[in-house]
Amino acid sequence: MAIKVAISHKTAYKFDRLVGLSPHVFRLRPAPHSRTAIEGYSFKVFPENHFINWQQDPFGNYQARVVFPDKTNELRIEVEVLARMEVINPFDFFIEEYAETIPFQYDEHLQTELTPYLEINEDGPLLNEWLAENAIPEATPTVNYLVHLNQCLNQTLSYNIRMEPGVQSCEESLTIRSGSCRDSAWLLVQALRHLGIASRFVSGYLVQLTADVKSLDGPSGPEADFTDLHAWAEAYIPGAGWIGLDPTSGLFAGEGHIPLCCTPHYKSAAPVTGATDRCEVAFEYENKVFRIHEDPRVTKPYTDEQWQQILQVGYDVEKDLQEGDVRMTMGCLLYTSR
Repeated sequence: MAIKVAISHKTAYKFDRLVGLSPHVFRLRPAPHSRTAIEGYSFKVFPENHFINWQQDPFGNYQARVVFPDKTNELRIEVEVLARMEVINPFDFFIEEYAETIPFQYDEHLQTELTPYLEINEDGPLLNEWLAENAIPEATPTVNYLVHLNQCLNQTLSYNIRMEPGVQSCEESLTIRSGSCRDSAWLLVQALRHLGIASRFVSGYLVQLTADVKSLDGPSGPEADFTDLHAWAEAYIPGAGWIGLDPTSGLFAGEGHIPLCCTPHYKSAAPVTGATDRCEVAFEYENKVFRIHEDPRVTKPYTDEQWQQILQVGYDVEKDLQEGDVRMTMGCLLYTSR
């Protein structure tokens, strides 16, 4: 079963005067390791007079570097992604035997390669206290430990929408007990590194489709199809690779999580980086998702109109067979033995 969707993302910065724009870097193209199948991508930037170079950063993420030679009173970005939404089992992986339980030690070569993802950027009494409160016994299965830590953070911080730029420090988030998706993601990254687990910050799209059937024993999810920019964390587990953890929901990342940029520090994962001349700016954005194809499934089978079309094809075939005097006969082969 698959649902093909089109994700439309538009962002506009309108300036109160003509301004010069520095070279901008846009990180709005699905990352190479996206588990959601990407079947189409479009990226447009306005003003139209610009020079664009597609690159990959040191961590393999796609990024567009755009140079604007002329002054402008508007900067506008339009992105469209065609994605095939198929159910992904987030626990479909194997773990190396030496890393099946917590704690474990990366082998020497892997430890060197993961150095940027093990660097502890923040420390503080509240973070250490939170880690101590949510510690579980050693020799706990690694998957169970990741589930536990992700859900504990989900229960610790209440979610809110912040339009201010940047990310809260871990101490600030734990003080006010709330934060945006990027705040909780950064806190989880730092918590994992304190525990010796390599982790990285992820910015991307979150797509949530309304369920075909209402849940009988829990939340049914969004009332309408929804998409937005989102942030979560990934942990590197030997054998399994990078595993997505979304502390906003307390769940592992699934088919609705489409990564755009994954880096050791959140500053390198910003969707847009650049500067303008001094001015006043009005900011507008729009994120939409449209279903463009749906396979019939148990929870949403063929419509009455589709059934009529199927039956009509059967009637047409039967009519052609009768007009052509095509008949079905039965026969048998006789075998004799001596």
